[in-house]
Amino acid sequence: MTDRAPPPRSWLFVPADSNKKILKALESEADAIIFDLEDSVAPACKPLAREMLGLLPARLDGEPQRWVRINPIGTEAHNDDLAALDDFDIDGIVLPKAECGDDVDDLCAAIAPRSLPVHAIVTETAASLFGLLSYRSAVSSLTAMSWGAEDLSAALGASSKYEPGGELAFTYKLARSLCLAGAVAAEVQPVDGVFADFRDEAGLIAEARAAASEGFTGKLAIHPAQIGPINAAFTPSATEIAHAEEIVAAFEAQPDTGVLSVGGKMVDRPHLVQAKRILERASR
Repeated sequence: MTDRAPPPRSWLFVPADSNKKILKALESEADAIIFDLEDSVAPACKPLAREMLGLLPARLDGEPQRWVRINPIGTEAHNDDLAALDDFDIDGIVLPKAECGDDVDDLCAAIAPRSLPVHAIVTETAASLFGLLSYRSAVSSLTAMSWGAEDLSAALGASSKYEPGGELAFTYKLARSLCLAGAVAAEVQPVDGVFADFRDEAGLIAEARAAASEGFTGKLAIHPAQIGPINAAFTPSATEIAHAEEIVAAFEAQPDTGVLSVGGKMVDRPHLVQAKRILERASR
């Protein structure tokens, strides 16, 4: 992946030991595929999964970015994953159960001199919730941060992640918000977590649109059927693009003005920043 590549809207997980699912993922409209060596692959199957990653078919034009989720730091499987990295034709590494920026630095040091972008999943342990600001000091290889509720709920011993009405409980909303703020502070892409019920398209659309409105610029996926709704949610609409262009043009015409009127409403410099981000996302 080059520095100019736009941040993926959709990040599709696929078990690295399933040839059928890998081929289906490669044919999908996902912006990025995460070949998983961690949770979706049984310990006995991890060697086979590494072998299969080394035998991926040649890339085709327009194919999704290729990332691999390795096993957590401190595990034997993590070391085995790093030993096999040179056999993988990938664009980046997804680091699970990261607890602070030092974990990203340690990973980058371990794979040197090879340099790969890192997408850290940053809310999967109890300790991780206290280290979100530390990613601001991590090495420049960090390019994305996402959050996860499943592992966090297991780590906390929770019987459920949800309130009686079906909404996420406060602890998991907090984790999500901290991930968003931590990613923005570190100037990397904030990526929303998975929507587990891949059959509930309406629920996915609502959650993805809400995430986009809050500031997330992408979302994890667990099934190819989720890719279309996710890509749509994180693609600016024609109305949003037109309004953003109006704001940018207005400030270009009056560069010394702090506040001006666009479409009958007052806008200031923060609106200009938001408008530029919308146009950047639309440029893909």
